[in-house]
Amino acid sequence: MRLVHRLVTYFRIDSIHDERGDVPGWVMITLMSAILVAGLLALAGPALNGLFEEAIARVSGS
Repeated sequence: MRLVHRLVTYFRIDSIHDERGDVPGWVMITLMSAILVAGLLALAGPALNGLFEEAIARVSGS
C-alpha cells in the first residue's frame, strides 16, 4: 500500500507541474512554425496563385 500511495502522490505532483507548461518552449515552437509557414508561402505563393487563377478561369469559362 505504501508503494501505491507513493506512486499516486508522485503522479499527482508531476501532473501539477505539467499543467503549468513550458512557456518559452511553446513560444519557440510557435515562432518557428510561423517562420516555416511564411517561408513556404514565399516560395510556393506564385505557383499557388497561378493554380488558383487557372482554376477560376476554367470554372468561369474564360
